[in-house]
Amino acid sequence: MALSLADIETLFARHGAAQYSGEPVTQLAHALQTAWLAEQADADDQLVTAALLHDLGHLLNDQGESPTLRGLDDLHPYFALPFLRGVFSERVLGAIQWHVDAKRYLCATRPAYWQALSADSQRSLELQGGIFSPEQASDFIALAHASEAVQVRLWDDKAKSPDLATPPLAHYLQRAQRCMRVDYALRTQSA
Repeated sequence: MALSLADIETLFARHGAAQYSGEPVTQLAHALQTAWLAEQADADDQLVTAALLHDLGHLLNDQGESPTLRGLDDLHPYFALPFLRGVFSERVLGAIQWHVDAKRYLCATRPAYWQALSADSQRSLELQGGIFSPEQASDFIALAHASEAVQVRLWDDKAKSPDLATPPLAHYLQRAQRCMRVDYALRTQSA
């Protein structure tokens, strides 16, 4: 079942106050900060939407506080995709799908990147397959939308400030509405 923007808003209302896995922000604050960073970089609606929704799988498949401490990889990008497919373009979906592998890629290609990760991100990296080999990194970056996922990942890493003020969720949902697939928007209007 595809999620509407109202469904997404409800998910954030119900679960957005939850702590973001060992970080000093909530799930909602992290999503808004990631979208805000994308917006500040003059990203288009599709990348701002991917930034906003990149961790939606955490809200759809709540594994409790810091699942990495229990040795769990919640596979959050893959959990969200079925609910977003048909609603947004492959570009939005690809940036969401690959943002975890983008961390593996960045660790392989930027020597200082791993050290800058939070403790929870370092733990989850091991659960998610570890640092890419040079060949894996090369194969990854050649994938469609991998470069967008890398950009979302970089915004994701910075979106953990307890004091950063952002526009409200409604602002970013308006941007998301502008990049919804036309066929989905038409189906929901006629329903």
